[in-house]
Amino acid sequence: MNNEQREATTPTGTDDRYERGLAALRQVGGEERPAVLDSLADIAPDLGRYTVEFGYGDIYSRPGLTYRERQLSTVAALAAMGNAAPQLRFHIGGALNVGCTRREIVETLVHVCVYAGFPAALNGLAAAREVFGSRPDDAPATPASAPEGGDRFERGKAALDRIDGHAGRQVIDSLQDIAPDLARYLIEFCFGDIYSRCGLDLKTRELVTVALCTALGTVGPQLRVHLHGLLNVGGTREEAVEVIMQMAGYAGFPAALNGIAAAREVFAQRAGETA
Repeated sequence: MNNEQREATTPTGTDDRYERGLAALRQVGGEERPAVLDSLADIAPDLGRYTVEFGYGDIYSRPGLTYRERQLSTVAALAAMGNAAPQLRFHIGGALNVGCTRREIVETLVHVCVYAGFPAALNGLAAAREVFGSRPDDAPATPASAPEGGDRFERGKAALDRIDGHAGRQVIDSLQDIAPDLARYLIEFCFGDIYSRCGLDLKTRELVTVALCTALGTVGPQLRVHLHGLLNVGGTREEAVEVIMQMAGYAGFPAALNGIAAAREVFAQRAGETA
């Protein structure tokens, strides 16, 4: 089974957390002895152990997401937060190690601009350039092509309808009396330009969007929209919960807890609609 298809293994107990985590971290980091252990040995060795046991032995080793999905989600979240450049570079390299392509990584970072702004995306791409440059033997990135021709607004509206037309229309309608141009930009740029690009399938785009919205911690309404969107384009409740839980290690437990509260609300709403 290749890296992209590999499902994380189910944790089996407490005594093997460190070894299980070390095996996962070796696969992501591509090193026999992860650098995080030596970098913390003189000041906080327990934090190094917690990183291995919790971050990789508990979280990364859970079933529900492939390593490819976990890495792209982590890259998106770290780029959006903008405060963890060394970790972003590590996880860009980790994404390559578990089978993500340079094109998928670049597309994930381009996608970030919609939710965290152009500076976050530009800084993320600078980190990717640095990582790619250190790995000259890897296959070069093939840039994804932008959507060609057609009406940007209609293309964006079609993409938004696929993700969550009802919630999307509510957002558009709420802007008509104060900033109708912002509504138009949202349709044309966010969905007509960015979401309509090739390079990432729609489910992956929604998965990384849930991750980065959870990590940002300031976009609750948008997180709920994209939790609906993930489910609408083929994602599962289990995948939504898994990607939110993963953010505990990168954005903290409060961000993950708030994300789970949003997921509970979305799941209950959908259950009520089908009852």
